[in-house]
Amino acid sequence: MRVSARLDDERSEKLRQLQALTRLSTSEIVKRAIDLLHRQQAGRSRDKLDALLSSDFMGCAKGPADLAGQYKRYLIRGLEEKHGIG
Repeated sequence: MRVSARLDDERSEKLRQLQALTRLSTSEIVKRAIDLLHRQQAGRSRDKLDALLSSDFMGCAKGPADLAGQYKRYLIRGLEEKHGIG
């Protein structure tokens, strides 16, 4: 994939500095930046999932066994009861 990007002056200077420090091409710096950001974001998602699964939050509520599949039906029923509709 070919990428074209517009950089402000500050980021242009940072890119030039990275090129001088690492002797890498612009393409290689962009590739590494994408890899780094992807690892960080994927790690965050996994950390959040792990925290949720290890918490007492999962399975702490009581309700119908089929709530996940029938939530719309239960929502409509609750709204009808609350607002006297139907």
